[in-house]
Amino acid sequence: MESAEIRRRWLSFFEEHGHTAVPSASLIADDPTLLLVPAGMVPFKPYFLGEAKPPAPRVTSVQKCVRTPDIEEVGKTTRHGTFFQMCGNFSFGDYFKEGAITLAWEVLTKSVEEGGYGLDPEKLWITVYLDDDEAEAIWRDKIGVPAERIQRLGMGPNFWSMGVPGPCGPCSEINYDRGPEFGVEGGPAVNDERYVEIWNLVFMQYERGPGEGKEDFPILGELPSKNIDTGLGLERLAMILQGVQNMYETDTLRVVMDRATELTGVRYGAENGTDVSLRVVADHMRTSVMLIGDGVTPGNEGRGYVLRRIMRRAIRNMRLLGATGTVVKDLIDVVIDTMGQQYPELIAERKRIEVVALAEEAAFLKALKGGTNILETAVTETKAAGGKVLAGDKAFLLHDTWGFPIDLTLEMAAEQGLSVDEDGFRRLMQEQRDKAKADARAKKTGHADLSAYREVADTSGATEFTGYTSVAGESTIVGLLVDGVPSPAATEGDEVEVVLDRTPFYAEGGGQLADTGRIRLDTGAVIEVRDVQKPVPGVHVHKGVVQVGEVTVGAPVFASIDATRRRAIARAHSATHLTHQALRDALGPTAAQAGSENSPGRFRFDFGSPAAVPGTVLTDVEQRINEVLSRELDVQAEVMSIDEAKKQGAIAEFGEKYGERVRVVTIGDFSKELCGGTHVHNTAQLGLVKLLGESSIGSGVRRIEALVGVDAYNFLAKEHTVVAQLQELVKGRPEELPEKIAGMLGKLKDAEKEIEKFRAEKVLAAAAGLVESAKDVRGVALVTGQVPDGTSADDLRKLVLDVRGRIQGGRPAVVALFTTANGRPLTVIATNEAARERGLKAGDLVRTAAKTLGGGGGGKPDVAQGGGTDPAAIGDAVAAVERLVTETA
Repeated sequence: MESAEIRRRWLSFFEEHGHTAVPSASLIADDPTLLLVPAGMVPFKPYFLGEAKPPAPRVTSVQKCVRTPDIEEVGKTTRHGTFFQMCGNFSFGDYFKEGAITLAWEVLTKSVEEGGYGLDPEKLWITVYLDDDEAEAIWRDKIGVPAERIQRLGMGPNFWSMGVPGPCGPCSEINYDRGPEFGVEGGPAVNDERYVEIWNLVFMQYERGPGEGKEDFPILGELPSKNIDTGLGLERLAMILQGVQNMYETDTLRVVMDRATELTGVRYGAENGTDVSLRVVADHMRTSVMLIGDGVTPGNEGRGYVLRRIMRRAIRNMRLLGATGTVVKDLIDVVIDTMGQQYPELIAERKRIEVVALAEEAAFLKALKGGTNILETAVTETKAAGGKVLAGDKAFLLHDTWGFPIDLTLEMAAEQGLSVDEDGFRRLMQEQRDKAKADARAKKTGHADLSAYREVADTSGATEFTGYTSVAGESTIVGLLVDGVPSPAATEGDEVEVVLDRTPFYAEGGGQLADTGRIRLDTGAVIEVRDVQKPVPGVHVHKGVVQVGEVTVGAPVFASIDATRRRAIARAHSATHLTHQALRDALGPTAAQAGSENSPGRFRFDFGSPAAVPGTVLTDVEQRINEVLSRELDVQAEVMSIDEAKKQGAIAEFGEKYGERVRVVTIGDFSKELCGGTHVHNTAQLGLVKLLGESSIGSGVRRIEALVGVDAYNFLAKEHTVVAQLQELVKGRPEELPEKIAGMLGKLKDAEKEIEKFRAEKVLAAAAGLVESAKDVRGVALVTGQVPDGTSADDLRKLVLDVRGRIQGGRPAVVALFTTANGRPLTVIATNEAARERGLKAGDLVRTAAKTLGGGGGGKPDVAQGGGTDPAAIGDAVAAVERLVTETA
């Protein structure tokens, strides 16, 4: 049974049993504590925590998941993978243990002809929590599982919680016996390789308190409403139903391995080392496609770093297998063809996915070349210092700057006889990640405990947003935090976070900056609002400072935003939509939005593109946008179902999570997008849009920056003033300026070339005199000297090599010349073959000279270059070189 059919049967079975099927959420987690969705229940956390109302009492899904903590183990074992699909059925206060167990047993053991999976009941073993008599009785007495195939396990494997105070409960796992070829008998308590877990049923019946780890926390009591959360690993079930040894041999991964073997000529199963690489390639390329499909782009932090790391591991393993050219397109096409049966959006977005993936491959292949040179230098320096361990900061530099996976650095260093300070590397990596996570959390929560916001939501409900239709209104303070701590009151000068029951303030989101403004109390107290965030769903947190008086919870207030600023932001946001559509019209659907920021009078728009957008295309896009403004199109917003929005062709931003009801913003007949932001009422209100230019911000991602309205006018006015000044200088009309200025620059460039030629000839003319000044130092012809200040490094090198070449008779020769450029000393030293045979190496001599100059240097044995900070030490550096020649020769 193929994976797509397993998925279809799952959803069909549970729909037939009263469940509402919901599509997989994006892999981009809608949770500030997570980068990516690591488990099937993550999208349902708000329902289990009581933060939001579930869409139905019974729900089922097949959720895309990514886990990367054990990425180094991928391929080495047959159980570790980064991407997997979790089939789940959920009950929110509806059925409980008996219902969950009965449904699970039915779908697993029901015949294939009747719509089930047809597993042999005799091969299924059950585990329950130590004291869960109720679950064991259901399995034994109602389902009929023999007591000897039911085992009790402790909290570690069979008790679940979210790791924080809240819902928790015992688990019951269903395990499949793969037979004696996988090890000794005795059930999952003895051998979890033979008795592989396929389904975990979580019975949320208790509330837990604070504590560390999986077991060290108190149980506070029973939950008033009991829930069910289950998860079946689709890949594990596919492994069983397809009769293969491990998940890498299932249909969606085996085809990728087969394509990799075609590209490399390596046969799967021939040798363990190559098998590991093939499994890494299959797993990582599938994960890469799924991440890019959900809007992730390669980067150096966050989820972008996860994608970059796994893509580069896959590419590197292909090269270890013998691939020499580009391979990514072949591999991702296979993934899209296979996974597209379950996720049709991958096929629709094939071109965009290819663009991002191919750009990352090209960047990494280039980085491999440059990074290898850096690594070789680091290895040389380490060996020269007598070290055996490459420093952790060197490995971090290779990773951070050149994108080298640590295992690639480990391997290349080992080839040179060095180990790597992995602890130091990982410490620097962790510091970088911790800082990134802390910054992200601080932005959302201001360092406050999320439970404080959840408590406000529980007692007062979600904040009603009135800002679509008004810029001010009456409200009530329902929550107040001072310095991140809940407080009943705040006084003048306090930094506060205020929650209102209704607000006109827009909370930052969807690329739009938050509103600013003021909250006034009847007592005369005033809060200046500087930022608004939504740290938990539905709660607007107004961050600011109490300017005057005292603020208390429960006080009536009048909230008003900076309306002028809001209008400027709205113009920018509407202009962003126009720019997005105009770019898609010009470049195709691959120019999908990858991020944006709408601020007063200006915006930036990030989009997918494998290369720079030609200037002519950018000009056409700008013209198209301004033509739309002149058409005075109405801008309308409508709330509808997500399915209806898709039918109408509304564009959704990749990576955004949408509910069943969405807001669609339509600009005449030109643009239609899912958007929760604020906009103008008519395109004529924008006035003017000026695109300032575009640039690269990462592999396959470009950024346009632009001005809107008065800001765009002011920019053009300044440009007009500059043009008028140039007209006066060159005595020409505006249309003549490019040609006239180009001619002037050409003449200037020619003059610079003549000056450079004259300077080089003057420097080289000194060669004969320098040869005549050579000293005999123990049989070595030593030429030292200082040439005129301002001599370039290139000219100095040419002079040194010319002097060395003029020394005749096969005599050992060392030429060491110095100059000062831009206030800093510079030296180039060269030796001939006869001198090198006597142990005189240019690199050693340069290091000696550069150290005296207060700097450093290096190079090859025949020619090397160095510099320093102290020009007055050139005489001492010459003497140091002469001493070393005397000692060595």
